[in-house]
Amino acid sequence: MKAAKSFLGCTAILTVFSGALLAQSAISAKSGQINYTEGKVLLDGKEVHATDGLFPQMKTNQHLVTQDSRAEMLLSPGVMLRVGENSTVNMLSDRLEDTRVELAGGSIIVDDVVEVKGDSVTLVYKDAVIGLVKSGLYRLDSDPAQLRVYAGEATVAQRGQTVTVRKAELLPLNGSLVAEKFDPKTGDALLRWAERRSEYVAMANPSTAQAAGNSYSGGNSWLYNPYFGSFTFVPGAGVLWSPFGYSYWSPSQVGYYYNNVQAGLFSPGTWGYTADRAYRSSSYVGLPLNSSRASTAGTATSAGSSAVGHSSGAAGGTQR
Repeated sequence: MKAAKSFLGCTAILTVFSGALLAQSAISAKSGQINYTEGKVLLDGKEVHATDGLFPQMKTNQHLVTQDSRAEMLLSPGVMLRVGENSTVNMLSDRLEDTRVELAGGSIIVDDVVEVKGDSVTLVYKDAVIGLVKSGLYRLDSDPAQLRVYAGEATVAQRGQTVTVRKAELLPLNGSLVAEKFDPKTGDALLRWAERRSEYVAMANPSTAQAAGNSYSGGNSWLYNPYFGSFTFVPGAGVLWSPFGYSYWSPSQVGYYYNNVQAGLFSPGTWGYTADRAYRSSSYVGLPLNSSRASTAGTATSAGSSAVGHSSGAAGGTQR
């Protein structure tokens, strides 16, 4: 009963912000919008903050520097770049169809929800060029210089050679291009932060998709949710899953589920996010984030924005 009230309470929120959502849903047709910052983040030497209603845009040839801080950037729809502490990234191209980001130092994580066609997102580190072939989770570090593929598949070209790096493989970027196995279930503070951000962005999806309406025909898009003060990914059709196991619903799909909850055909207690808990896809076999959650995402959902996503397994998260 509590879960049902939590889910149905979403309608009150939607009536409040649906107009604002539609009015602010369109973002620049470029990659590089800064969706979230923690601490002091510099864009071309000037401090920037991603706040409710104000999201700086990183353009071609600009560089972003974190100190004891982190930043989250939106690339092509469904692809999120997360920048770790003491890192520098350069935007080589902000075109949606050919986004190119260079890591000059530090660490970045790419959370890719969509199945990439072609090299729409490319990472660069010195003379190594990395194309993301499949949806997945990728980490690029400068010290030591290496690419880790937690999920998905990437191609790496360096010094006239090309190699494919698959799930649970690590590739040192020293010119030898010999991949080795690593345990994708191990992580650190940056990876746990990326997982927490993935959860938060996904939690904003269902109410956003519902507000967009069943007639929405915008395709894969970044849409703004003023209740969360953030953009979220909304697919054009069906349901897509993040590498961390969180769901992103299209307007037609979330509308179908919501209407069946109203009709009593589905029980929201066995689906997705409730006001006090998030559920992870039971098919996800990634990081072992299984302890009780203590995050800003949990605070936001307990405030009343419920969400949906079919699963039989409970989500967790290492306390930060």
